[in-house]
Amino acid sequence: MAAQKKTVVLSAGRLVGLPPVVGSGTRVLVLGSFPGVASLAAQQYYGHPQNHFWRILAALWPQHPLPGRDQYAARCDWLLARGLGLWDVYAACEREGSLDTSIRNAQVNDFAGLHARAPGLAAIAHNGGESFRHAKAVRASLGLKADAPMPSLRLPSTSPANASWSFEKKLHAWGEALATFGLV
Repeated sequence: MAAQKKTVVLSAGRLVGLPPVVGSGTRVLVLGSFPGVASLAAQQYYGHPQNHFWRILAALWPQHPLPGRDQYAARCDWLLARGLGLWDVYAACEREGSLDTSIRNAQVNDFAGLHARAPGLAAIAHNGGESFRHAKAVRASLGLKADAPMPSLRLPSTSPANASWSFEKKLHAWGEALATFGLV
């Protein structure tokens, strides 16, 4: 079930994020914080050409070629076929630019119905620190108790703003995390 295109709503500076990309086979949900300017303009997760997200995934599954940037629906289907899903912690916010530190008046996404759409969900992989900051709240809104066996992983941000991590170091961390769930 690939993402449906949704118009970015701007009302008094308020930005609205993208719909989830999840399906019944989603085992690991990758949660970002909120799409950057390039992603919102393209209506695609990780739409900035310098973001390492898609490049990392392509490197983890070289035997399954990733569709091109101009084939976003096919990319989403490719992602779902690998057992991954995508969403963000925030449904809407106010922000100038793309940095997480600029997010203001954020509204958290409604995760309550997500588990029904992805019954095989085994883990939440937070793409960066801002997303991980909400790990407990996300688990609670999924109806998970503190001792429920669904890990919340903090992965290095794939954003170009995370320049302290090389591509190779990010690739290694992401590969280790996804291998834990038999995805690579």
